[in-house]
Formats: sequence, structure tokens, C-alpha cells
Amino acid sequence: MRGELLRIWEAERKTIVFVTHDIEESVQLADRVVVMSARPARIQRIVEIDIPHPRDISSPRYLELRDGIFEEIGLAHKV
Repeated sequence: MRGELLRIWEAERKTIVFVTHDIEESVQLADRVVVMSARPARIQRIVEIDIPHPRDISSPRYLELRDGIFEEIGLAHKV
């Protein structure tokens, strides 16, 4: 599904608003990740994802961004 979404985005170059609870997915697909607070939901932080596509999910920068979002919401990344 992720690959297909990226293929469509590459072909169409349209803005996509994608809502997910999957942090890995958000860092892999997005240019920006909006981290929301607990209820009442507010924008807690906007993370710019500065990695070119296709993304290497084992790269140090990918892992740094992913882990930073996990920390932002109060969770340690579980492998």
C-alpha cells in the first residue's frame, strides 16, 4: 500500500493529507509529520522530514526522526 501511494504521488504530484497512527508509516511517506497531543487534540509539533524518496528505513536520519517522534509522544520505540 505504501509503495502504491508513493507511485501515485510521484505520477500526480498532488497534495495528500494522510492520517495515521503508524509513526513508521508517517516518516516513510510524509514530507511533514504533525504530532498531535492527547485530548483535547492540539498540534504539539510539526516535524519536517528532510529525507529524499525513496527512503532508506535503516538510515541514521530516518531512525533519528522516527525515534524523535516516539519520544515526542512519550513512547520509546519498540523493535
